[in-house]
Amino acid sequence: MLIPIILILALGITVIFSSDQGLAIQQLFFALIGLGGYFFIRWFDYRFLAGLVKLLYFTAIILLAVTWIIGFETRGSVRWIPLGPINFQASEFAKPVMILTLAWFWGKNTANWLSILKSGLYTLPVFLLIFIQPDLGTSLTIFSIWVGLLMASNISFKKILIFLLLGFCILPASWFFMHDYQRERLVSFISPEQDPQGIGFHSMQSTIAVGSGGVLGRGLGRGTQSRLQFLPEFRTDFIFAFIAEELGFVGSSIVLILYSAILFFIFRVVNLSRDRFGELICIGVLSMIGVQIFINIGMNIGMLPITGITLPLLSYGGSSLISVLISLGLVASVSKYSLKKRNVEVFDPIG
Repeated sequence: MLIPIILILALGITVIFSSDQGLAIQQLFFALIGLGGYFFIRWFDYRFLAGLVKLLYFTAIILLAVTWIIGFETRGSVRWIPLGPINFQASEFAKPVMILTLAWFWGKNTANWLSILKSGLYTLPVFLLIFIQPDLGTSLTIFSIWVGLLMASNISFKKILIFLLLGFCILPASWFFMHDYQRERLVSFISPEQDPQGIGFHSMQSTIAVGSGGVLGRGLGRGTQSRLQFLPEFRTDFIFAFIAEELGFVGSSIVLILYSAILFFIFRVVNLSRDRFGELICIGVLSMIGVQIFINIGMNIGMLPITGITLPLLSYGGSSLISVLISLGLVASVSKYSLKKRNVEVFDPIG
């Protein structure tokens, strides 16, 4: 799993370097910190983290609350805590914490209605604190982690149908809880051509960038959409469109192959793990990364609304990069300490 991780990191740093050398150096610095976290977590026995779940969970809640007090506003959102020369995004820290929390919870509970309600109560404070920042993309990621681990909790098919019915009934009401810019993004997805210079601008420029790359792309540093500032946020939310324009279909395919390899390795660890806690951790990481890849690429090619979800390991951003690498480190730890001891009595971290 480490080989595709390093290749994606290298690709991301390279394309960022082609547009801004300073940001590329920063991304390299964050990548080295993240890899350090990856190897530390891989070395650390994940099973002992079960005893730290509550501490980590309440720390995440406190950090999200502190963001409202001392965080600074950027483009209408309060998401970052200033820490000297760098900014810390608490919502990214909350992702691996929620994976551990829900994996710990479902490791000792069955999927009855009371347990489902309790798991929702664990998730709701984190979800709401992120949603009101506002950060729809990260809150959707937290929700996907909850759904993924709920599906892994041996929930009955009848309960799944009930949740789907409730979702279809409740989903329209979410419109009234959205911010104006979130409603605009949904409208722009449905009909971007009605306002190509306004709310439909991001979606249309992204699809133009993807289509203009052709088979081999325009070449690094030669993309017109990004270089002429037509493509917004091309180092973060729209980095896939950036790569598609400059490296073409071939470069985009390489990105998808590398992501498929990472997801395959995670899925393989899920199947081979003999420890329920470790298995659930891997499913949580699989849900988090899989949903982020699906939504980000979907919005880059105009198939999904723009939500502001970054592309794991590729998009510029220290907090996001470190969070993903730590989460992948948890999978590596499960692979190291669970798969190798399949013939030994499995340690129960819950009790």
